[in-house]
Amino acid sequence: MRGPGRFIEDLLGSRRPRRFRASHQDAEVIRTAITLRAARPGSGTPRPEFVSALHERLAAELQAPAPQTQVPQTQVPQRQASPRRRFLAAASLAAGAAAGGAGLDHALASGQAGPGQTEPGQTSAQGTISPDDGTWQTVLASADLPEGTVRAFDTGVVSGFAQRQGGLVRAVSGICTHQGCRLRLAAPKTRLVCPCHGASFQLDGAVLSHRLNIALAPLPRLEVREVNGSVQVYM
Repeated sequence: MRGPGRFIEDLLGSRRPRRFRASHQDAEVIRTAITLRAARPGSGTPRPEFVSALHERLAAELQAPAPQTQVPQTQVPQRQASPRRRFLAAASLAAGAAAGGAGLDHALASGQAGPGQTEPGQTSAQGTISPDDGTWQTVLASADLPEGTVRAFDTGVVSGFAQRQGGLVRAVSGICTHQGCRLRLAAPKTRLVCPCHGASFQLDGAVLSHRLNIALAPLPRLEVREVNGSVQVYM
């Protein structure tokens, strides 16, 4: 296999892709493959063997004995870190931060707070997005959302679906939790479907079905209210 096909096989196999002379069309295909590969769960987490080797290398560098010089105690200068030592320290910190960031990203995506932490609004058990530094934005007129209806909205910042049931209004994200595809309301308007991989969700965000080999998170719920004849979402 040559060209973009071999490049993508190397990419999916976590190998260094081999170079080749790419046409404009090849470059578009490869760019899409890279984007999809980066969106795969766990792609942002550094390999455990890389982190272990880096820590061992750093420990060996920091434990190396410093050269002794006969300098009066009152004149001993402070030891300056070598460029190599500074690089290893920074690299180790970056690797640790990357691993920690990946864990935090997973906690946020799964709606789980860490030990001893409390999320704003404390609604993570229901998968509700609870921002603490935003504004209420009007997405629909109340008259456009009569009882039993569902309406899509998109503010350019948040895309979602609002529903009125039993006189109450609720809203969920309109973006699939798999790879960020925009959902559509499927007939008879009782479920939300992802056009990319066929996942479907209930109007309350719960997962109905999917054919993926990973667990699929429910759709986050959005904070919603009605004020002066308008439906508003906090974003």
